[in-house]
Amino acid sequence: MVAKAGTRLESALRARGDLKLVAYMMAGHPTAKRSIDVGKRLAGSGIAALEIGIPHSDPLADGPVIQRAGQVALEHGMTVSGALDVAKAVGAEGVPVVLMTYINPVLSYDPRKFSAEAAQAGVAGVIVPDLPIEEAEPVTGWLRSAALDTIFMVAPTTPPDRITAVCSHSSGFVYCVTVTGITGARKELPEGMPALLKEVKKRTSLPVAAGFGISRQEHMKALRGHADAAVVGSAIVDEIERGGDGVALVRELLKACR
Repeated sequence: MVAKAGTRLESALRARGDLKLVAYMMAGHPTAKRSIDVGKRLAGSGIAALEIGIPHSDPLADGPVIQRAGQVALEHGMTVSGALDVAKAVGAEGVPVVLMTYINPVLSYDPRKFSAEAAQAGVAGVIVPDLPIEEAEPVTGWLRSAALDTIFMVAPTTPPDRITAVCSHSSGFVYCVTVTGITGARKELPEGMPALLKEVKKRTSLPVAAGFGISRQEHMKALRGHADAAVVGSAIVDEIERGGDGVALVRELLKACR
């Protein structure tokens, strides 16, 4: 399964001497309307792509900040269908949208229906962190048939042969998790991060994005030249929880990306 070249997402995230920034937000946090408003502002802030989380009751990869955002969204009635509406409204601003979800919501919704409606909403790609490559079919088949990129994750504990397999199943970009564990802002990136990114880049021609724990300008400077893009999630969601929109933070981080 070789990734097709030149998808919209791949083009958006390919670094050309700089570091691209991917922002994350939770659909329906704190409400559907506000998440659309915030998403539109983020879309116009200079980011390369926007990752939109679909809230789930058992978010195993998420740290406390994103878990809390998902719980609030669920309490306010956010659903998979509602998240697709958020993605459509925000994606209309022109920035590629990537959905981050778990496999149970996709299976409950019906993978074929989910893929078709995500494509109709203008979504560019989908990340399902609890879907291993060995069990990815037929879900990824439906996603690919709807021209959606399938983004898989590599962790610091992933052995070299599995990195190769993950890269071969991915399209759009490869998501490189900076830490072993859950999401959440951290002071420093792990020392082994450049080596891991180098290993991944040896095995794919796709852009490589680093995520989990990234929240500061010094993180951006450390990743520049090693990764194509950085994904910032918890720090932005925390700003949204405090009543902001994360745009000022994004613009500060972008200064360190160039």
